[in-house]
Amino acid sequence: MSSNDRPVAVTAAEVAPRKTPSNYPEPFASRMAGRTKRALGAVFGLANFGVNLTELAPGAMSSLRHAHTRQDEFVYVLQGCPVLRTNDGDTPLAPGMCAGFRAGSGDAHQLFNPTDQPVLYLEIGDRSEGDAVSYPDDDLRAKLAEGGWVFVHKDGRPY
Repeated sequence: MSSNDRPVAVTAAEVAPRKTPSNYPEPFASRMAGRTKRALGAVFGLANFGVNLTELAPGAMSSLRHAHTRQDEFVYVLQGCPVLRTNDGDTPLAPGMCAGFRAGSGDAHQLFNPTDQPVLYLEIGDRSEGDAVSYPDDDLRAKLAEGGWVFVHKDGRPY
């Protein structure tokens, strides 16, 4: 342990998975079955950006297809062959490949695992105040508030 009661280094695969598999409200949360996230940045108390080690079981997806207004995102594939779905269509990925999503671009994206082998990747995103997320394929919008993400229907009704 370091002097601030946080570890200096950890084995990423040994970090406990997030207790809540998804922040989405139902009926969307259950669609994240087969996704496991290990919040690596939280182990070190990182406040400006998050780092997750994410595993997708066969048939699982990373998230609903989405676009952030203020958060940049980056993914780096460690194992397996996920497919990246964006506004331009599907792009097969392989270990060693990476992709980035610029805040405000409107390019909605998600990863999914169409294979019979697990996928493992790092995802990195900043924690910009006032971020909002659009989900073009689903009746959902989100806004980052003081207490976390607030989800509403596209017409503004709460979940």
